[in-house]
Amino acid sequence: MRKYQLYLATILTAFTMIFTSCSNDYMENMNTDPSKASTIDPNAQLTTGELQTYGDLGMVELYRNYLYAFDQQLMGCWNTTNFGGRHTVDNSEMSRIWTSFYPSAIKNITDAEYRTEKDEHKVNVNSALRIYRVYLMSIITDIYGDVPYSEAGKGFISGISNPKYDTQESIYNDFFLELDSAASKFDATKDKITGDVIYNGDVNKWKKLANSLRLRFAMRISKVNPEKAQKEFENALQADGGIMSSSSDDALIKYMAISFSFGQEAYTDYRGNAMSQLLFGNDPANNPSYLCSTLFNKLYNTGDPRTFMIARCYYDGLMSSTSPDNRVDLTDEMISKNIAFKPRDPGAFSWDPWPSGYDSDILKELSKTNPSVSSSVAREVEPKLANNFLKGNNPGVVMTSSEVKFLLAEAKLNGWNVGGVTADDMYRQGVRAAMDFLTNNYGCAQVSDDAFNTYMTNNGIGHTDDQKRESINTQAWILHLTNPAECWSNVRRSGYPKLKSPNDYGFGQYLTGGVDIPVRLCYPVLESSYNKSGYDDALSRMGGKDDWHTNVWWDK
Repeated sequence: MRKYQLYLATILTAFTMIFTSCSNDYMENMNTDPSKASTIDPNAQLTTGELQTYGDLGMVELYRNYLYAFDQQLMGCWNTTNFGGRHTVDNSEMSRIWTSFYPSAIKNITDAEYRTEKDEHKVNVNSALRIYRVYLMSIITDIYGDVPYSEAGKGFISGISNPKYDTQESIYNDFFLELDSAASKFDATKDKITGDVIYNGDVNKWKKLANSLRLRFAMRISKVNPEKAQKEFENALQADGGIMSSSSDDALIKYMAISFSFGQEAYTDYRGNAMSQLLFGNDPANNPSYLCSTLFNKLYNTGDPRTFMIARCYYDGLMSSTSPDNRVDLTDEMISKNIAFKPRDPGAFSWDPWPSGYDSDILKELSKTNPSVSSSVAREVEPKLANNFLKGNNPGVVMTSSEVKFLLAEAKLNGWNVGGVTADDMYRQGVRAAMDFLTNNYGCAQVSDDAFNTYMTNNGIGHTDDQKRESINTQAWILHLTNPAECWSNVRRSGYPKLKSPNDYGFGQYLTGGVDIPVRLCYPVLESSYNKSGYDDALSRMGGKDDWHTNVWWDK
Protein backbone atom coordinates (compact mmCIF):
# COMPACT_ATOMS: atom_id res chain seq x y z
CA MET A 1 0.00 0.00 0.00
CA ARG A 2 2.87 2.37 0.86
CA LYS A 3 4.39 1.76 -2.57
CA TYR A 4 1.02 2.46 -4.20
CA GLN A 5 0.64 5.74 -2.30
CA LEU A 6 4.13 6.92 -3.22
CA TYR A 7 3.52 6.03 -6.87
CA LEU A 8 0.30 8.01 -6.99
CA ALA A 9 1.80 10.97 -5.16
CA THR A 10 4.68 11.13 -7.63
CA ILE A 11 2.44 10.74 -10.66
CA LEU A 12 -0.10 13.30 -9.54
CA THR A 13 2.48 15.87 -8.56
CA ALA A 14 4.16 15.60 -11.94
CA PHE A 15 1.23 15.30 -14.24
CA THR A 16 -1.21 17.74 -12.76
CA MET A 17 1.57 20.30 -13.16
CA ILE A 18 2.29 19.23 -16.72
CA PHE A 19 -1.15 18.79 -18.14
CA THR A 20 -3.43 21.18 -16.29
CA SER A 21 -1.33 24.35 -16.40
CA CYS A 22 -3.40 27.40 -17.26
CA SER A 23 -3.34 29.30 -20.53
CA ASN A 24 -4.60 32.73 -21.41
CA ASP A 25 -6.26 31.24 -24.43
CA TYR A 26 -8.84 28.61 -23.52
CA MET A 27 -8.71 26.71 -26.80
CA GLU A 28 -4.94 26.88 -26.95
CA ASN A 29 -4.78 25.23 -23.55
CA MET A 30 -7.23 22.58 -24.71
CA ASN A 31 -5.42 21.61 -27.88
CA THR A 32 -1.69 22.21 -27.41
CA ASP A 33 1.00 20.81 -25.16
CA PRO A 34 2.50 23.60 -23.02
CA SER A 35 5.04 21.33 -21.33
CA LYS A 36 7.12 20.14 -24.31
CA ALA A 37 8.21 17.18 -22.18
CA SER A 38 10.46 14.81 -24.14
CA THR A 39 9.24 11.56 -22.55
CA ILE A 40 6.11 10.76 -20.57
CA ASP A 41 5.09 7.33 -19.34
CA PRO A 42 1.75 6.46 -21.01
CA ASN A 43 0.86 4.39 -17.96
CA ALA A 44 1.10 7.51 -15.83
CA GLN A 45 -1.13 9.36 -18.28
CA LEU A 46 -3.71 6.58 -17.90
CA THR A 47 -3.44 6.91 -14.12
CA THR A 48 -4.07 10.63 -14.30
CA GLY A 49 -7.10 10.18 -16.56
CA GLU A 50 -8.57 7.55 -14.26
CA LEU A 51 -8.07 9.58 -11.10
CA GLN A 52 -9.41 12.80 -12.58
CA THR A 53 -12.76 11.10 -13.25
CA TYR A 54 -13.92 11.68 -9.67
CA GLY A 55 -10.83 13.34 -8.21
CA ASP A 56 -11.13 16.75 -9.85
CA LEU A 57 -12.89 18.95 -7.29
CA GLY A 58 -13.78 21.73 -9.70
CA MET A 59 -15.23 19.30 -12.22
CA VAL A 60 -17.43 17.21 -9.92
CA GLU A 61 -19.16 20.41 -8.79
CA LEU A 62 -21.30 19.87 -11.89
CA TYR A 63 -22.67 16.65 -10.40
CA ARG A 64 -23.69 18.30 -7.14
CA ASN A 65 -24.97 21.47 -8.81
CA TYR A 66 -27.00 20.00 -11.66
CA LEU A 67 -27.10 16.23 -12.15
CA TYR A 68 -28.10 15.18 -8.64
CA ALA A 69 -30.96 17.68 -8.83
CA PHE A 70 -32.09 16.60 -12.31
CA ASP A 71 -32.00 12.97 -11.11
CA GLN A 72 -33.90 14.04 -7.96
CA GLN A 73 -31.62 12.08 -5.67
CA LEU A 74 -30.31 15.04 -3.67
CA MET A 75 -32.01 18.36 -2.91
CA GLY A 76 -31.84 21.05 -0.26
CA CYS A 77 -28.25 22.26 -0.06
CA TRP A 78 -27.74 25.67 -1.65
CA ASN A 79 -25.75 24.47 -4.67
CA THR A 80 -28.05 21.61 -5.64
CA THR A 81 -31.30 23.51 -5.25
CA ASN A 82 -30.10 26.85 -6.60
CA PHE A 83 -28.71 25.49 -9.88
CA GLY A 84 -30.39 22.19 -10.77
CA GLY A 85 -33.37 22.26 -8.46
CA ARG A 86 -34.54 25.65 -9.69
CA HIS A 87 -33.37 25.28 -13.28
CA THR A 88 -30.92 28.18 -13.11
CA VAL A 89 -28.86 28.61 -16.28
CA ASP A 90 -25.23 29.30 -15.33
CA ASN A 91 -22.74 28.89 -18.14
CA SER A 92 -19.62 28.59 -16.01
CA GLU A 93 -21.22 25.85 -13.89
CA MET A 94 -22.54 23.92 -16.90
CA SER A 95 -19.14 23.93 -18.60
CA ARG A 96 -17.19 22.20 -15.81
CA ILE A 97 -16.96 18.76 -17.45
CA TRP A 98 -16.00 20.30 -20.80
CA THR A 99 -13.34 22.67 -19.49
CA SER A 100 -11.84 20.02 -17.19
CA PHE A 101 -11.82 16.80 -19.24
CA TYR A 102 -10.73 18.19 -22.60
CA PRO A 103 -7.56 20.03 -21.52
CA SER A 104 -6.44 17.35 -19.07
CA ALA A 105 -7.74 13.77 -19.21
CA ILE A 106 -8.69 13.72 -22.90
CA LYS A 107 -5.45 15.43 -23.93
CA ASN A 108 -3.36 13.11 -21.75
CA ILE A 109 -5.00 9.94 -22.97
CA THR A 110 -5.10 10.98 -26.63
CA ASP A 111 -1.40 11.80 -26.51
CA ALA A 112 -0.52 8.51 -24.81
CA GLU A 113 -2.69 6.55 -27.23
CA TYR A 114 -1.01 8.20 -30.23
CA ARG A 115 2.51 7.48 -28.93
CA THR A 116 1.79 3.80 -28.23
CA GLU A 117 -0.44 2.81 -31.15
CA LYS A 118 2.42 1.41 -33.27
CA ASP A 119 4.54 0.08 -30.41
CA GLU A 120 4.12 -3.70 -30.17
CA HIS A 121 5.66 -3.60 -26.71
CA LYS A 122 2.87 -1.35 -25.39
CA VAL A 123 -0.17 -2.98 -26.92
CA ASN A 124 -1.93 -3.49 -23.57
CA VAL A 125 -1.62 0.04 -22.25
CA ASN A 126 -2.68 1.32 -25.68
CA SER A 127 -5.83 -0.80 -25.54
CA ALA A 128 -6.66 0.37 -22.01
CA LEU A 129 -6.14 3.98 -23.08
CA ARG A 130 -8.50 3.55 -26.02
CA ILE A 131 -11.21 2.02 -23.83
CA TYR A 132 -10.90 4.72 -21.20
CA ARG A 133 -10.98 7.49 -23.79
CA VAL A 134 -14.27 6.08 -25.07
CA TYR A 135 -15.66 6.01 -21.55
CA LEU A 136 -14.66 9.61 -20.81
CA MET A 137 -15.98 10.80 -24.16
CA SER A 138 -19.30 9.06 -23.45
CA ILE A 139 -19.69 11.25 -20.34
CA ILE A 140 -19.02 14.38 -22.39
CA THR A 141 -21.31 13.58 -25.33
CA ASP A 142 -24.13 12.30 -23.11
CA ILE A 143 -24.12 15.61 -21.25
CA TYR A 144 -23.78 18.00 -24.20
CA GLY A 145 -24.74 16.12 -27.39
CA ASP A 146 -22.60 16.78 -30.50
CA VAL A 147 -19.03 17.45 -29.30
CA PRO A 148 -15.40 17.36 -30.52
CA TYR A 149 -14.41 13.69 -30.61
CA SER A 150 -12.37 12.50 -33.58
CA GLU A 151 -10.10 15.57 -33.47
CA ALA A 152 -10.26 16.24 -29.72
CA GLY A 153 -6.94 16.50 -27.89
CA LYS A 154 -4.91 16.54 -31.11
CA GLY A 155 -3.66 20.12 -31.03
CA PHE A 156 -0.07 19.11 -30.33
CA ILE A 157 -0.23 15.93 -32.39
CA SER A 158 -1.87 17.30 -35.54
CA GLY A 159 -2.00 21.05 -35.06
CA ILE A 160 -5.81 21.04 -34.79
CA SER A 161 -6.73 24.03 -32.64
CA ASN A 162 -10.42 24.10 -33.67
CA PRO A 163 -11.66 20.50 -33.59
CA LYS A 164 -14.88 19.76 -35.40
CA TYR A 165 -18.02 18.82 -33.53
CA ASP A 166 -18.87 15.23 -34.44
CA THR A 167 -22.50 14.20 -34.40
CA GLN A 168 -23.46 12.08 -31.46
CA GLU A 169 -24.59 9.36 -33.85
CA SER A 170 -21.15 9.14 -35.45
CA ILE A 171 -19.50 9.22 -32.01
CA TYR A 172 -21.56 6.27 -30.81
CA ASN A 173 -20.88 4.36 -34.02
CA ASP A 174 -17.17 4.77 -33.36
CA PHE A 175 -17.53 3.74 -29.71
CA PHE A 176 -18.58 0.26 -30.79
CA LEU A 177 -15.70 -0.05 -33.25
CA GLU A 178 -13.12 1.24 -30.79
CA LEU A 179 -14.20 -0.98 -27.91
CA ASP A 180 -14.29 -4.07 -30.10
CA SER A 181 -10.89 -3.35 -31.64
CA ALA A 182 -9.18 -2.36 -28.39
CA ALA A 183 -10.40 -5.43 -26.51
CA SER A 184 -9.20 -7.73 -29.28
CA LYS A 185 -5.64 -6.35 -29.04
CA PHE A 186 -4.96 -7.30 -25.42
CA ASP A 187 -2.18 -9.85 -25.04
CA ALA A 188 -1.30 -11.22 -21.62
CA THR A 189 2.23 -12.04 -22.85
CA LYS A 190 2.97 -8.41 -23.69
CA ASP A 191 3.45 -5.27 -21.58
CA LYS A 192 2.21 -4.96 -18.01
CA ILE A 193 -0.13 -2.02 -17.44
CA THR A 194 1.35 -0.20 -14.44
CA GLY A 195 -0.32 2.40 -12.27
CA ASP A 196 -3.80 1.25 -13.28
CA VAL A 197 -5.99 2.21 -10.32
CA ILE A 198 -9.03 0.32 -11.62
CA TYR A 199 -7.89 -3.22 -12.44
CA ASN A 200 -4.21 -3.14 -11.49
CA GLY A 201 -3.31 -4.03 -15.06
CA ASP A 202 -5.55 -7.13 -15.37
CA VAL A 203 -6.16 -7.32 -19.12
CA ASN A 204 -8.94 -9.89 -18.73
CA LYS A 205 -10.96 -7.48 -16.63
CA TRP A 206 -10.29 -4.68 -19.13
CA LYS A 207 -11.83 -6.91 -21.81
CA LYS A 208 -14.91 -7.38 -19.68
CA LEU A 209 -15.20 -3.64 -19.17
CA ALA A 210 -14.96 -2.99 -22.91
CA ASN A 211 -17.65 -5.57 -23.69
CA SER A 212 -19.90 -4.37 -20.88
CA LEU A 213 -19.62 -0.76 -22.04
CA ARG A 214 -20.80 -2.00 -25.43
CA LEU A 215 -23.92 -3.31 -23.69
CA ARG A 216 -24.47 0.07 -22.03
CA PHE A 217 -24.07 2.00 -25.26
CA ALA A 218 -26.22 -0.41 -27.23
CA MET A 219 -29.06 0.05 -24.75
CA ARG A 220 -28.50 3.81 -24.90
CA ILE A 221 -29.33 3.89 -28.62
CA SER A 222 -32.15 1.34 -28.40
CA LYS A 223 -34.91 3.86 -29.07
CA VAL A 224 -33.26 5.84 -31.84
CA ASN A 225 -31.75 2.86 -33.71
CA PRO A 226 -33.20 -0.40 -32.32
CA GLU A 227 -31.78 -2.63 -35.08
CA LYS A 228 -28.20 -1.50 -34.53
CA ALA A 229 -28.70 -1.57 -30.77
CA GLN A 230 -29.74 -5.22 -30.87
CA LYS A 231 -26.87 -6.16 -33.17
CA GLU A 232 -24.26 -4.42 -31.03
CA PHE A 233 -25.67 -5.83 -27.79
CA GLU A 234 -25.69 -9.39 -29.07
CA ASN A 235 -22.20 -9.02 -30.59
CA ALA A 236 -20.85 -7.78 -27.27
CA LEU A 237 -22.28 -10.82 -25.48
CA GLN A 238 -20.42 -13.08 -27.91
CA ALA A 239 -17.14 -11.14 -27.80
CA ASP A 240 -13.95 -12.68 -26.50
CA GLY A 241 -13.42 -12.10 -22.80
CA GLY A 242 -17.05 -12.04 -21.73
CA ILE A 243 -18.87 -9.42 -19.68
CA MET A 244 -18.99 -8.40 -16.03
CA SER A 245 -20.68 -11.15 -14.07
CA SER A 246 -19.72 -10.59 -10.43
CA SER A 247 -18.55 -7.84 -8.08
CA SER A 248 -14.93 -8.81 -8.70
CA ASP A 249 -15.38 -7.45 -12.24
CA ASP A 250 -16.66 -4.04 -11.13
CA ALA A 251 -14.76 -1.12 -12.66
CA LEU A 252 -14.04 1.03 -9.61
CA ILE A 253 -11.38 3.72 -9.34
CA LYS A 254 -9.35 3.33 -6.15
CA TYR A 255 -8.86 6.53 -4.17
CA MET A 256 -6.92 7.32 -1.02
CA ALA A 257 -7.99 8.73 2.35
CA ILE A 258 -5.90 11.87 2.08
CA SER A 259 -6.08 14.97 4.22
CA PHE A 260 -8.53 17.16 2.34
CA SER A 261 -9.29 20.86 2.49
CA PHE A 262 -11.03 23.20 0.11
CA GLY A 263 -7.94 25.29 -0.59
CA GLN A 264 -6.34 25.60 -4.02
CA GLU A 265 -4.42 22.32 -3.61
CA ALA A 266 -7.69 20.40 -3.58
CA TYR A 267 -8.29 21.31 -7.21
CA THR A 268 -5.08 19.66 -8.44
CA ASP A 269 -4.72 16.67 -6.12
CA TYR A 270 -6.72 13.84 -7.65
CA ARG A 271 -5.77 11.12 -5.17
CA GLY A 272 -8.95 11.42 -3.10
CA ASN A 273 -12.55 11.02 -4.24
CA ALA A 274 -13.45 14.69 -4.59
CA MET A 275 -17.12 13.96 -5.23
CA SER A 276 -17.49 12.25 -1.86
CA GLN A 277 -15.60 15.09 -0.20
CA LEU A 278 -17.75 17.67 -1.96
CA LEU A 279 -20.95 15.98 -0.81
CA PHE A 280 -19.59 16.37 2.72
CA GLY A 281 -19.41 20.08 1.90
CA ASN A 282 -17.02 23.00 2.10
CA ASP A 283 -19.19 24.30 4.95
CA PRO A 284 -20.64 20.99 6.14
CA ALA A 285 -22.50 22.34 9.18
CA ASN A 286 -24.57 24.53 6.87
CA ASN A 287 -24.29 22.79 3.51
CA PRO A 288 -24.68 19.02 3.81
CA SER A 289 -26.18 16.78 1.17
CA TYR A 290 -29.89 16.31 1.80
CA LEU A 291 -31.88 13.56 0.13
CA CYS A 292 -34.58 14.53 -2.32
CA SER A 293 -38.07 13.34 -1.42
CA THR A 294 -38.25 11.47 -4.74
CA LEU A 295 -35.45 9.11 -3.73
CA PHE A 296 -36.14 8.94 0.00
CA ASN A 297 -39.84 8.24 -0.42
CA LYS A 298 -39.16 5.54 -3.01
CA LEU A 299 -36.82 3.79 -0.58
CA TYR A 300 -38.88 4.35 2.56
CA ASN A 301 -42.32 3.60 1.14
CA THR A 302 -41.22 0.34 -0.47
CA GLY A 303 -39.49 -0.95 2.67
CA ASP A 304 -36.11 -0.91 0.95
CA PRO A 305 -33.46 -2.22 3.40
CA ARG A 306 -31.04 0.35 1.94
CA THR A 307 -33.14 3.27 3.20
CA PHE A 308 -31.24 4.02 6.38
CA MET A 309 -27.94 2.88 4.95
CA ILE A 310 -28.20 5.78 2.52
CA ALA A 311 -30.23 8.28 4.57
CA ARG A 312 -29.57 9.46 8.13
CA CYS A 313 -30.69 12.44 10.20
CA TYR A 314 -27.78 14.18 11.94
CA TYR A 315 -27.34 17.00 14.41
CA ASP A 316 -24.25 18.72 12.99
CA GLY A 317 -23.70 21.40 15.63
CA LEU A 318 -20.62 19.63 17.02
CA MET A 319 -19.06 18.63 13.70
CA SER A 320 -15.68 19.96 12.61
CA SER A 321 -15.08 21.46 9.17
CA THR A 322 -12.86 18.57 8.08
CA SER A 323 -14.59 15.43 9.30
CA PRO A 324 -18.14 14.10 9.81
CA ASP A 325 -16.99 12.03 12.79
CA ASN A 326 -18.66 14.25 15.41
CA ARG A 327 -22.10 14.20 13.86
CA VAL A 328 -24.83 13.17 16.27
CA ASP A 329 -27.06 10.56 14.65
CA LEU A 330 -30.73 11.06 15.53
CA THR A 331 -32.17 8.53 13.09
CA ASP A 332 -32.86 5.65 15.45
CA GLU A 333 -34.37 7.98 18.03
CA MET A 334 -36.71 9.38 15.39
CA ILE A 335 -37.78 5.88 14.41
CA SER A 336 -38.40 4.88 18.03
CA LYS A 337 -40.44 8.05 18.66
CA ASN A 338 -42.31 7.68 15.36
CA ILE A 339 -41.11 11.12 14.19
CA ALA A 340 -41.85 11.84 10.54
CA PHE A 341 -38.90 12.22 8.18
CA LYS A 342 -39.14 15.31 5.99
CA PRO A 343 -37.00 15.04 2.85
CA ARG A 344 -36.75 18.05 0.56
CA ASP A 345 -39.06 18.21 -2.45
CA PRO A 346 -37.64 19.04 -5.91
CA GLY A 347 -36.95 22.77 -5.94
CA ALA A 348 -36.86 23.22 -2.15
CA PHE A 349 -34.00 24.48 -0.04
CA SER A 350 -33.32 22.78 3.30
CA TRP A 351 -35.15 25.60 5.08
CA ASP A 352 -38.05 25.76 2.64
CA PRO A 353 -40.25 25.27 4.60
CA TRP A 354 -38.50 25.54 7.95
CA PRO A 355 -38.86 22.09 9.54
CA SER A 356 -40.71 21.68 12.80
CA GLY A 357 -38.68 19.83 15.39
CA TYR A 358 -39.25 17.29 18.12
CA ASP A 359 -38.12 16.86 21.71
CA SER A 360 -34.87 14.91 21.53
CA ASP A 361 -33.62 12.91 24.49
CA ILE A 362 -30.20 12.72 22.83
CA LEU A 363 -29.84 16.51 22.55
CA LYS A 364 -31.27 17.00 26.03
CA GLU A 365 -28.55 14.76 27.45
CA LEU A 366 -25.84 16.48 25.41
CA SER A 367 -26.93 19.91 26.59
CA LYS A 368 -26.15 18.93 30.20
CA THR A 369 -22.44 18.71 29.47
CA ASN A 370 -22.01 20.78 26.31
CA PRO A 371 -23.14 24.41 26.43
CA SER A 372 -23.07 24.68 22.63
CA VAL A 373 -26.10 22.37 22.54
CA SER A 374 -28.55 24.97 23.78
CA SER A 375 -31.83 23.24 22.97
CA SER A 376 -33.34 19.79 23.16
CA VAL A 377 -35.55 20.54 20.15
CA ALA A 378 -34.13 18.66 17.17
CA ARG A 379 -35.01 20.25 13.85
CA GLU A 380 -32.78 17.84 11.96
CA VAL A 381 -35.63 15.80 10.52
CA GLU A 382 -34.50 16.13 6.91
CA PRO A 383 -32.63 12.98 5.82
CA LYS A 384 -29.05 13.59 4.77
CA LEU A 385 -26.59 11.43 2.88
CA ALA A 386 -25.03 9.00 5.34
CA ASN A 387 -21.42 9.39 6.46
CA ASN A 388 -20.42 6.24 4.58
CA PHE A 389 -20.75 8.13 1.31
CA LEU A 390 -18.68 11.15 2.35
CA LYS A 391 -15.20 9.60 2.57
CA GLY A 392 -12.25 10.47 0.38
CA ASN A 393 -11.30 6.82 -0.16
CA ASN A 394 -14.71 5.84 -1.53
CA PRO A 395 -14.41 4.27 -4.99
CA GLY A 396 -15.13 6.12 -8.19
CA VAL A 397 -17.76 4.13 -10.09
CA VAL A 398 -17.24 3.47 -13.80
CA MET A 399 -19.47 0.40 -14.22
CA THR A 400 -20.71 -2.51 -12.11
CA SER A 401 -21.95 -6.05 -12.63
CA SER A 402 -25.26 -4.97 -11.11
CA GLU A 403 -25.79 -2.55 -13.99
CA VAL A 404 -24.97 -5.30 -16.46
CA LYS A 405 -27.68 -7.51 -14.95
CA PHE A 406 -30.24 -4.73 -15.34
CA LEU A 407 -29.15 -4.26 -18.96
CA LEU A 408 -29.59 -7.97 -19.61
CA ALA A 409 -33.04 -7.88 -18.01
CA GLU A 410 -34.19 -5.06 -20.28
CA ALA A 411 -32.58 -6.63 -23.34
CA LYS A 412 -34.61 -9.77 -22.66
CA LEU A 413 -37.77 -7.65 -22.64
CA ASN A 414 -36.70 -6.23 -26.00
CA GLY A 415 -36.65 -9.73 -27.45
CA TRP A 416 -32.89 -9.69 -27.97
CA ASN A 417 -30.89 -12.92 -27.88
CA VAL A 418 -29.29 -12.90 -24.44
CA GLY A 419 -29.31 -16.63 -23.86
CA GLY A 420 -31.47 -18.63 -21.49
CA VAL A 421 -31.80 -15.99 -18.77
CA THR A 422 -35.14 -14.44 -17.80
CA ALA A 423 -35.84 -10.77 -17.19
CA ASP A 424 -37.21 -11.63 -13.74
CA ASP A 425 -34.07 -13.51 -12.72
CA MET A 426 -31.70 -10.81 -14.03
CA TYR A 427 -33.75 -8.16 -12.22
CA ARG A 428 -33.56 -10.10 -8.98
CA GLN A 429 -29.82 -10.69 -9.35
CA GLY A 430 -29.29 -7.03 -10.18
CA VAL A 431 -31.06 -5.83 -7.03
CA ARG A 432 -29.10 -8.29 -4.88
CA ALA A 433 -25.83 -7.14 -6.45
CA ALA A 434 -26.78 -3.49 -5.94
CA MET A 435 -27.38 -4.07 -2.24
CA ASP A 436 -24.14 -6.03 -1.87
CA PHE A 437 -22.35 -3.20 -3.70
CA LEU A 438 -23.06 -0.89 -0.75
CA THR A 439 -21.73 -3.48 1.69
CA ASN A 440 -18.60 -4.24 -0.28
CA ASN A 441 -17.61 -0.65 -1.06
CA TYR A 442 -19.20 1.73 1.45
CA GLY A 443 -19.15 -0.24 4.68
CA CYS A 444 -22.93 -0.58 4.84
CA ALA A 445 -24.51 -3.46 6.73
CA GLN A 446 -25.12 -6.69 4.87
CA VAL A 447 -28.72 -7.13 3.77
CA SER A 448 -29.82 -10.52 5.06
CA ASP A 449 -31.41 -13.09 2.79
CA ASP A 450 -34.66 -12.79 4.73
CA ALA A 451 -34.74 -9.01 4.35
CA PHE A 452 -33.91 -9.28 0.66
CA ASN A 453 -36.56 -11.92 0.01
CA THR A 454 -39.20 -9.88 1.83
CA TYR A 455 -38.30 -6.81 -0.21
CA MET A 456 -38.43 -8.74 -3.48
CA THR A 457 -41.79 -10.29 -2.57
CA ASN A 458 -43.20 -6.80 -2.19
CA ASN A 459 -41.28 -5.22 -5.06
CA GLY A 460 -41.24 -7.74 -7.88
CA ILE A 461 -40.53 -6.87 -11.47
CA GLY A 462 -44.23 -6.58 -12.36
CA HIS A 463 -46.45 -8.12 -15.01
CA THR A 464 -46.63 -5.88 -18.08
CA ASP A 465 -43.60 -4.85 -20.12
CA ASP A 466 -44.03 -1.25 -18.99
CA GLN A 467 -44.10 -2.28 -15.34
CA LYS A 468 -41.00 -4.39 -15.84
CA ARG A 469 -39.08 -1.61 -17.58
CA GLU A 470 -40.05 0.79 -14.82
CA SER A 471 -38.91 -1.66 -12.13
CA ILE A 472 -35.59 -2.38 -13.84
CA ASN A 473 -34.68 1.25 -14.49
CA THR A 474 -35.89 2.49 -11.12
CA GLN A 475 -33.53 0.00 -9.50
CA ALA A 476 -30.76 1.21 -11.82
CA TRP A 477 -31.53 4.76 -10.64
CA ILE A 478 -31.02 3.70 -7.02
CA LEU A 479 -27.84 1.82 -7.92
CA HIS A 480 -26.41 4.85 -9.72
CA LEU A 481 -26.55 7.11 -6.66
CA THR A 482 -22.74 7.22 -6.72
CA ASN A 483 -22.52 7.36 -10.52
CA PRO A 484 -24.45 10.57 -11.32
CA ALA A 485 -23.44 10.90 -14.98
CA GLU A 486 -24.67 7.42 -15.86
CA CYS A 487 -27.74 7.95 -13.68
CA TRP A 488 -28.83 11.04 -15.61
CA SER A 489 -28.20 9.35 -18.96
CA ASN A 490 -30.24 6.29 -18.06
CA VAL A 491 -33.12 8.32 -16.59
CA ARG A 492 -33.36 10.29 -19.83
CA ARG A 493 -33.00 7.23 -22.04
CA SER A 494 -35.47 5.01 -20.18
CA GLY A 495 -37.92 7.61 -18.88
CA TYR A 496 -37.81 5.97 -15.44
CA PRO A 497 -38.40 6.82 -12.74
CA LYS A 498 -41.07 9.23 -13.88
CA LEU A 499 -39.95 12.54 -12.43
CA LYS A 500 -42.20 15.53 -11.88
CA SER A 501 -40.98 19.10 -12.37
CA PRO A 502 -40.32 21.30 -9.32
CA ASN A 503 -43.24 23.29 -10.72
CA ASP A 504 -45.52 20.48 -9.56
CA TYR A 505 -44.24 20.99 -6.01
CA GLY A 506 -45.03 24.71 -5.96
CA PHE A 507 -41.71 26.18 -7.07
CA GLY A 508 -42.65 27.23 -10.59
CA GLN A 509 -42.02 30.93 -9.94
CA TYR A 510 -38.34 30.20 -9.30
CA LEU A 511 -37.68 28.16 -12.45
CA THR A 512 -35.92 30.78 -14.57
CA GLY A 513 -34.58 28.20 -17.01
CA GLY A 514 -37.95 26.71 -17.89
CA VAL A 515 -40.50 24.53 -16.15
CA ASP A 516 -39.46 21.22 -17.73
CA ILE A 517 -36.46 19.33 -16.32
CA PRO A 518 -33.47 20.04 -18.64
CA VAL A 519 -32.29 17.20 -20.88
CA ARG A 520 -28.76 18.38 -21.74
CA LEU A 521 -26.32 21.08 -20.67
CA CYS A 522 -25.27 24.03 -22.80
CA TYR A 523 -21.86 24.43 -24.39
CA PRO A 524 -19.28 26.77 -22.79
CA VAL A 525 -19.97 30.28 -24.07
CA LEU A 526 -16.31 30.66 -25.07
CA GLU A 527 -16.82 28.02 -27.74
CA SER A 528 -18.77 30.61 -29.75
CA SER A 529 -15.52 32.59 -30.05
CA TYR A 530 -12.68 30.08 -29.91
CA ASN A 531 -14.25 27.37 -32.05
CA LYS A 532 -16.96 29.27 -33.87
CA SER A 533 -17.14 27.02 -36.94
CA GLY A 534 -17.63 23.81 -34.98
CA TYR A 535 -19.95 25.51 -32.51
CA ASP A 536 -22.14 26.97 -35.25
CA ASP A 537 -22.33 23.60 -37.02
CA ALA A 538 -23.53 21.94 -33.82
CA LEU A 539 -26.11 24.66 -33.19
CA SER A 540 -27.43 24.40 -36.73
CA ARG A 541 -28.26 20.76 -36.05
CA MET A 542 -30.24 21.85 -32.96
CA GLY A 543 -32.28 24.48 -34.77
CA GLY A 544 -29.83 27.32 -34.22
CA LYS A 545 -30.12 27.59 -30.42
CA ASP A 546 -28.01 26.14 -27.62
CA ASP A 547 -31.03 25.08 -25.57
CA TRP A 548 -30.90 22.73 -22.59
CA HIS A 549 -34.39 21.53 -23.47
CA THR A 550 -33.22 20.11 -26.82
CA ASN A 551 -32.83 16.33 -26.62
CA VAL A 552 -29.52 14.73 -27.51
CA TRP A 553 -29.59 12.32 -30.46
CA TRP A 554 -30.28 9.09 -28.54
CA ASP A 555 -32.89 10.62 -26.22
CA LYS A 556 -36.18 9.76 -27.92
